[in-house]
Amino acid sequence: MLKVKDSAAQFSLPDQDGNLTNLSDFKGQWVVLYFYPKALTPGCTTETCNFQESLPQFEGVDAVILGMSKDPVKQQKKFAEKYNVKFKLLSDEKSDTCEKYGVWQKKSMYGKEYMGIARTTFIINPEGKIAKIYEKVKVADHHSEVLEDINSLMK
Repeated sequence: MLKVKDSAAQFSLPDQDGNLTNLSDFKGQWVVLYFYPKALTPGCTTETCNFQESLPQFEGVDAVILGMSKDPVKQQKKFAEKYNVKFKLLSDEKSDTCEKYGVWQKKSMYGKEYMGIARTTFIINPEGKIAKIYEKVKVADHHSEVLEDINSLMK
């Protein structure tokens, strides 16, 4: 997994509208890149809706929010439309970017092991370096914690 102060791994992935999005598009801005396991599931919906509700506060500190999962573009579109998501939900179907960030991990549920996305958030500073990493995210107040930390990191 990438570490704080590492350069963020570059990517070029389609968003929910099929438009290619590159990390380099946001140079000079703070980027909140959060990885979620699966669109339209309870935890991922809560996390995404919380970020959406606080979007004006993030924009106020010149921060961009990007969500990412392995869901296909069509599923990301459905997710964005159902919950009126105004930021980009990226589709990493091949899990290349998930692997670069170290979030494609072995997981287990009900005694079965499988590969999946570990819910993780990265704050990337305007120079493209990892400023903070949140592993094993608890979705309830995560958005508030991230916003608070961006404000602290800006000082």
